[in-house]
Amino acid sequence: MKYDYDPIPLSPPDPLDPEEMLRCATQHYEFVSRRRTVRHFSSESISRDIIEACILTAGSAPSGANHQPWHFVCVSDPQIKHQIRLAAEAEERAFYDGKAGEQWLEDLQGLGTDAQKPFLETAPWLIAVFAERYSLDPLGHKQKNYYVPESVGIATGLLITALHNVGLATLTHTPNPMKFLGKILGRPVNERATMLLVVGHPAEDAKVPRAATVKKPLDQISTFLE
Repeated sequence: MKYDYDPIPLSPPDPLDPEEMLRCATQHYEFVSRRRTVRHFSSESISRDIIEACILTAGSAPSGANHQPWHFVCVSDPQIKHQIRLAAEAEERAFYDGKAGEQWLEDLQGLGTDAQKPFLETAPWLIAVFAERYSLDPLGHKQKNYYVPESVGIATGLLITALHNVGLATLTHTPNPMKFLGKILGRPVNERATMLLVVGHPAEDAKVPRAATVKKPLDQISTFLE
């Protein structure tokens, strides 16, 4: 979809004074820092309307040339979730049986993960994130996309934050390879699966690994040149 340059007025939020800006920034950090990757989900259903609203948030992300090279396949169908679990666990068994290598498996020990992924069926929603390596116009002609990994990564981050904002837990599941997702979900060849996002309420007895709560301090993740 192409448009001639036709600028329109910006509608920014109301400006805040520095003190209020800092309060909001700190409050947002405290809220987002409570997000945890969850592997124990409740089967409680989640309205499609809620998922749709969160997907729209993801779709508002910036992207190279505004091509929006992403597609989110949202799955609640039990049979499809079962197919995904079987295929994902097959890849995971190969991973944990040695494909990952000793160092990778050693690094995962503190997270308590293994090849069994029951949450793929327990959680009410799976969202498969696809990156469009190129787009197709209505006549089937290829259209180049730009900064695809960066664009899809930003959109996925917004999606995770939107889901957290409504009180839902998520798991970023990345079985490798993920070609089975495109096959099961009937996606075109120009799309590549990048992530499987598991979405739902956490189980009442859900626990998270202590190691996952340890985050690098500010001085290790940033540099300020003033």
